Amino acid sequence: MRFLQRFWHAVVIISQYNPPRFIELLMLLLAILLLVIWGRTDQWQYLALSLSYVVGASSSILIREALFPSPQPRVTQVTAVLLLIVSFYGLTDLLRYM
Repeated sequence: MRFLQRFWHAVVIISQYNPPRFIELLMLLLAILLLVIWGRTDQWQYLALSLSYVVGASSSILIREALFPSPQPRVTQVTAVLLLIVSFYGLTDLLRYM
């Protein structure tokens, strides 16, 4: 029980310290979880939702980096652009289900 209290306290502190980065992390974790569910069920709806979370998180990362640059802006921007490219490719691949 003590571990869960410390974990929750750490989550609260992190979310208060940098809320945009916390939301982006949460969106990417949900996207990974949805990808795992899609891998097991093979239902395209999970993949579509996962890719839309990745597009939203990547867009948020690029906007945040444009407004408030971080110490490693190049790595963050390249990763976000790669995530966007993969997500848009995956979303266009989903058109076969429609």
